[in-house]
Amino acid sequence: MNTPTTDPPGSPVVAPAAKPTRPLYWSIRRELWENRSVTIAPLVVAAVVLFASMISTISLPKRMLAVSALDPAKQHAAIVRHYSTAPAPIIAATFLIAIFYSLDALYGERRDRSILFWKSMPVSDLTTVLSKASIPFVVLPLIGFALGLAVQRIVLLLSTAVLLGSGASLATLWAEVRFFQEPVVMLYGLTVHVLWFAPIYGWLLLVSAWARRTPVLWAALPLFAIPLVEKIAFNTSYFGTLLKYRVMGAMTEAFTVTPKRGVYPVIDRFTQLDPAKFLSTPGLWIGLAFAAACLAAAVRLRRAQEPI
Repeated sequence: MNTPTTDPPGSPVVAPAAKPTRPLYWSIRRELWENRSVTIAPLVVAAVVLFASMISTISLPKRMLAVSALDPAKQHAAIVRHYSTAPAPIIAATFLIAIFYSLDALYGERRDRSILFWKSMPVSDLTTVLSKASIPFVVLPLIGFALGLAVQRIVLLLSTAVLLGSGASLATLWAEVRFFQEPVVMLYGLTVHVLWFAPIYGWLLLVSAWARRTPVLWAALPLFAIPLVEKIAFNTSYFGTLLKYRVMGAMTEAFTVTPKRGVYPVIDRFTQLDPAKFLSTPGLWIGLAFAAACLAAAVRLRRAQEPI
């Protein structure tokens, strides 16, 4: 018979180990709870894309017959462009949501005075700013990747079912679709653009922490005023060229493909990626340094800011 063990009198009571509070994790969860559009809007766009793709698959058997007469290079592009570009509207929507979220992230809590409550919690300003920055830098890109990949796979399954129902062969379709390469290419492209757009997100978060009214105006005003002053004073357009490079430069620096008449070819192969060139681009590291400086300034501003 086992007898219960008892501690001798006067022995110290050992409290159970406390679980870590993980303030950054719960701060990110709070951002998702308070900003439901971060998850709802990409889902709506994904549903629209899926609905449009379902309608498009009706004419798929005729299109497959039409492309069979093309040369192999054009045939591949004609077949897979529909699947490769299906995630594009979803990913574009996540970038657009990231811009509006960044503009309101630190301004909104001062506008509705919730900053008083959150400053009373044992969460540092650095943790708060990093949790808000993680939405455009991490959360939204992952949502875009997951939804884009899901829509792509569903469209492929629907196309397979339509071709089977029409009696057409599936060999051409499945031979051209790069089932395992495309997810890696998509994830690479998302990562590249997040890193390339880092100074944009950093600037918007800084303006959101500083502005007392209409942060969108204060964020956009320098982007129009500086090129105008430069053009009038020096008759140059270096700043405008820099802005264009920041918005469009990720494709030229991270991929080996070149556009034809402004349209990029289908990107679904590992040989089209150029990570070495991207990582050695000075514009990438200058942009990341600028983004880090903006986030550090946003932390200092939040520490001193009061409700509007």
